[in-house]
Amino acid sequence: MRLKVPFRVRFRRRALAFALAASIPAAHAAEAPDYYGTLEPFAKEAVYFVVTDRFVNGDPSNDHRDQGGPDPATRTFDRPTAGSDAGDNVGYLGGDFKGIVDHLDYIRGMGFSALWITPIVDNPDEAFTGGKPAQKGGFLTDGGKTGYHGYWGVNFYKLDEHLPSKGLDFKGLADAVHGQDMKLVLDIVGNHGSPAYSMPKAQPQFGQVFDRDGKLVADHQNLPPAKLDPKHNPLHRFYNTTPGLAELSDFNENEPAVMDYLAGAYAQWIGQGADAFRIDTIGWLPHPFWHEFVARMRREKPGMFMFGEAFEYDAKKIAEHTWAQNANVSVLDFPLKQGLEKTFGHERAGFEVLADRLYLDGGPYANPYELATFYDNHDMARLDATNDGFIDAHNWLFTARGIPVVYYGSEIGFMRGKPEHDGNRNYFGVERIASAASHPIHRNLSRIAHVRAASPALQRGLQVNVELKGDRAAFYRVYQHEGVSQIALVLLNKGDAPVAFDVKQYVQPGTWRAAIAGKDTKVRAGGSLKATVPAHGVEVFLLDAPVTQPQLRAELDRLMKVKRPE
Repeated sequence: MRLKVPFRVRFRRRALAFALAASIPAAHAAEAPDYYGTLEPFAKEAVYFVVTDRFVNGDPSNDHRDQGGPDPATRTFDRPTAGSDAGDNVGYLGGDFKGIVDHLDYIRGMGFSALWITPIVDNPDEAFTGGKPAQKGGFLTDGGKTGYHGYWGVNFYKLDEHLPSKGLDFKGLADAVHGQDMKLVLDIVGNHGSPAYSMPKAQPQFGQVFDRDGKLVADHQNLPPAKLDPKHNPLHRFYNTTPGLAELSDFNENEPAVMDYLAGAYAQWIGQGADAFRIDTIGWLPHPFWHEFVARMRREKPGMFMFGEAFEYDAKKIAEHTWAQNANVSVLDFPLKQGLEKTFGHERAGFEVLADRLYLDGGPYANPYELATFYDNHDMARLDATNDGFIDAHNWLFTARGIPVVYYGSEIGFMRGKPEHDGNRNYFGVERIASAASHPIHRNLSRIAHVRAASPALQRGLQVNVELKGDRAAFYRVYQHEGVSQIALVLLNKGDAPVAFDVKQYVQPGTWRAAIAGKDTKVRAGGSLKATVPAHGVEVFLLDAPVTQPQLRAELDRLMKVKRPE
């Protein structure tokens, strides 16, 4: 059954009605204590992430299919990955800004309110001839690859020529995104440029950096890091003399010109409409560098939200980036991702696996409610799960703490289980978009995403767990701030049969409305909230009232006092 428009309209009307009602505080609102997980404005968003070149080719005129010349070693368009039987490709495939703009209604229609795109800066105009050959099963192997992904910047002030169309530059993209009442998240790189050495002979742009006027300001000159001489060669001063990732040019965080260059470039893109940043490989540069960089960005855009990528499953290590004395940003929640893979993948571990990864009751993060939550992305194998596993994963992501991030194609289980170099970043295209609405993953994702979009409690409320065990989960999300009061009770069932819930703990008397079923349930004092949740289903009961239940209020008071790193 296709998702019907009236369903979405119903949630939008409810959201509007709630906002209007909440704008008039109750008589005792001034006495009501604050309960919230975060007041960060971006926490209300749900993020859809696309590798721009692999989403939709909206304008074939910017494909540059002859780029790199006739030599098969250097041409940039359509380079099948050796050994892959999944259609993998390490060349450009044509995705661009127009492909995104033409399908913003598709993304917004699913319930997403923010779009994260891969880096937009200029990348080399040839395929890389150094390094180890990119092939199925390869990791950090860049030989034969191109900069289709955007992470090999050579001019951070200039758009890569594969992305814009006539009349549609980055500002035009940002304007279109904002026109859909969405935020635009720009992926940025601060620790490296393009591959810089190990080429049989030096290639144009590789290992080079150009300023806003096109002047060469840094050049690795195809030399391994140990051979660089920054003391005597000014073109080497941008780079470290010890190796970083693969053969990438590794920026010297102690060189002031590097900071000035990057801060100037990214301030430019803020000025053209970037709302938030995702910071690539944040862990490869020290805390003082990011502290200064973030401060400069927030001078350009006060309060700007940013989240970093530290590919690490130890919460204590990645949490350091969230502290005020360090970068003072959020991060992608890798420890939780590891648990989500166990819980919703073929292992089908119980919900209890997730409990100690939430850090609701203290922990290392400045604020766990501001973490970007996800189960896969472009740098790892896609989630290997059944349709039901994806549905269950989305039911969790859009109701539990954190800001949900979903990788393009996951709404239909696209390339499930496939790693980089074997399908992870395959081309999506208009045909898949056109048929997506009939897919069960898409249908259920859209449903729960719209529930979250209409609920301040699910977006920013404190989480209080009642049960996380086996195939069952029950927890509250509570938001009470500036006259807005909402209690949400989330019931999740990832089992293959319907499950009956009878929740007594913390239940407050009142009329609860079921966001999915659309029915009201009246609960009396001392009573319980009963519901049967279908297999691989979810229900969210909402009570738009201040918290009065004594035990719930006491637990919320306690959680609000939990000290986190300053």
